[in-house]
Amino acid sequence: LKRITLFTRRRIDKMKFSMLAIAGAALSSGVLGFTGPTLSTGRSFAARNVLKMSTAVETDVKASLATAANEARGLAMDSIAAAHSGHMGLPLGAAEVGATLYGGQLKYNAADPQWMNRDRFILSAGHGSMFIYSWLNLAGYDLPMEEVKNFRQHHSMTPGHPEFPNSEHNTPGIECTTGPLGQGVANAVGFAVSEKMAEARYNTDEHTIFDHTIFALAGDGCFQEGVSAESAAFAAHEKLDNLVILYDANEVTLDKMAEYTQSEDILARYSAYGWEVYDIDGHDLDAVDAAISAAKSSKNGKPKFIKCNTIIGKGMEETEGTNAAHGEAGIPYVDKAKKSIGIPEGEKWYVSDGTRDFFKGVAKKNEATYDAWQSEYASWTSANPALAKELVDSIEDNVMPIDEMMKTIPATNAPAEATRVSGNNAIQEVAKLVPNYISGSADLHGSCRNYINDGGNFGTGFDKTYAGKNLYFGIREHSMGSILNGIAYHGIFRASGSTFAVFVDYFRPTIRVAALAELGRVSYILTHDSIGVGEDGPTHQPVETVSGLRVFPNLDVYRPGDAEETVAAFGHSVTRKDGPTALIFSRQNMDQNSDMDYMARREGTLKGGYVAKKETADLDLIILATGSELQHALKAADGKAGTRVVSMPCMSVYERQSDDYKESVLPSTCSKRIAMEAGVSGLWYKYASKVVGVDRFGFSAPGDTVMEELGMTADNLIAQIETMN
Repeated sequence: LKRITLFTRRRIDKMKFSMLAIAGAALSSGVLGFTGPTLSTGRSFAARNVLKMSTAVETDVKASLATAANEARGLAMDSIAAAHSGHMGLPLGAAEVGATLYGGQLKYNAADPQWMNRDRFILSAGHGSMFIYSWLNLAGYDLPMEEVKNFRQHHSMTPGHPEFPNSEHNTPGIECTTGPLGQGVANAVGFAVSEKMAEARYNTDEHTIFDHTIFALAGDGCFQEGVSAESAAFAAHEKLDNLVILYDANEVTLDKMAEYTQSEDILARYSAYGWEVYDIDGHDLDAVDAAISAAKSSKNGKPKFIKCNTIIGKGMEETEGTNAAHGEAGIPYVDKAKKSIGIPEGEKWYVSDGTRDFFKGVAKKNEATYDAWQSEYASWTSANPALAKELVDSIEDNVMPIDEMMKTIPATNAPAEATRVSGNNAIQEVAKLVPNYISGSADLHGSCRNYINDGGNFGTGFDKTYAGKNLYFGIREHSMGSILNGIAYHGIFRASGSTFAVFVDYFRPTIRVAALAELGRVSYILTHDSIGVGEDGPTHQPVETVSGLRVFPNLDVYRPGDAEETVAAFGHSVTRKDGPTALIFSRQNMDQNSDMDYMARREGTLKGGYVAKKETADLDLIILATGSELQHALKAADGKAGTRVVSMPCMSVYERQSDDYKESVLPSTCSKRIAMEAGVSGLWYKYASKVVGVDRFGFSAPGDTVMEELGMTADNLIAQIETMN
């Protein structure tokens, strides 16, 4: 790394400046920023261009950006003070980064926040949400000042952490839900994957309709979390040079100064991954602008990492540069701080006419870019009507209706087989019917069987291209989950990812976010579903996992019991619009319920639960089962005229059915019920008075042996039924 002196070394937290004074000094002297640390850069551009940075931003524009930065600080202070809750540190410390992005570097049109070729900005450090709310208001998005004032209040457009538009919030300009640290960085990698894929699929030699950049702003906490490291390695390996990560390097974490828990050279780490790295003064508008310009223009196969050295809570003398600045500790000093940075005394949520006029000018420039793209898009559409229809359908999520899909996919006529095998057959049919469906695996394509035949592989090198439908995530489950979310947020493709069910805990936090963000474009293929895994032993035999997923609100968990149920479950996963789906498949073979019509099984599965075998006499007993235990329930019911078997592949979907339907499946007049599943028993007591489950860990032995020893057989089910009154 080359070393260049931009400003002398810290302690930066002892330096107290008004940003208006800084801007005035910079304008009058014509020199670069203020004096501070010695910094490094991973590119020779900085050494070549450091003397030019002082004129990189026009003088009048720089003054406007400096003023806007301070007014954004004021908005954040006022909103957090009014809420008596929030995080001031990042909004105050990274204000110059926000001014540079929204004041010129981001490609966006506030009047059309869903423009498909807009740059994307992700606030990975979501606790600093007043940063993005302030800039969205200043940039002209439909986020009224009243909503800025309602920060963290019920039903406001400004929740505590940014939320992707959903049934609770719809805030224009918010690209993804963030808060769990590190996930936003990984989401940004997913955005970059999706953008590269869109370029490869839809750009032509004559027309470029996708060429945008993905930006994310993150802090120390994001880079201490392992998910960002996993994703950084993936991004560099696949040469995602459309990705720019801005590191708000303020040397502070919540409990202590960052040096208490970290001492790594993060630039060296990212350089080793294969990123292009920059190290700048994050308060110097010229330096920020020059670094972002260089990062955007450098198409060398390397993602970009810009370390922006900042003062946390800048502008508030009592707390800036300390861990106290992270949260709301500065509320008592808001009025004094606002005055010190040039906000008129007594004014709250103040934005000057000059700043409003400046952003009107930005909007006009953005509209010119937008209009030129619209002309390009119109020409592309005219020249490529079929491709254009596919793209519009993908963006609008126009998927074949589920009933039509079920009629289109032929009967499986499957022999006894594992549902992971049934799933492999189903994914081929689904991929033909849903052109924007892609799938990936955390190094388990061969075991999970979710490879899309003839779909090609995504990435660079070997046999990979950016148009490929199969993603190889490596052994990076947490990253996979976050990247899938990023692909979904980007809004073009539907994506699934696979691993063994027992490893879902590696990326459980990302499933939670997908569920609360209502990401219908995401699904999970989780195989080796139970103690039937066998010889690998209890480390690989999930017993608590499936129930652990079922308790997530808004996650549909399907554990199908035969090939036809598997087809329906897959269909549900690619047609659901308001939340993710987890598909739980077996390693062990299971019999088919071939006595029942294949379409009736599919239709029943789509309702979450259905009568798989109806009684032939007065109803006396109901057996509920799911997955590989359905076959045992059907055998146990043989010869018992008053026994009904109910297949329950998805509890949450069943619960959404009408009361009349649920009564028809599980009539209240029959209280003698028993349920069976090769997993923990707790959730089944909602439906049954007795449960045959596995409330312990398994052991290493052939799968059939483990199943028999732990009671997962038809004979044991019959024996348990005989004990019931």
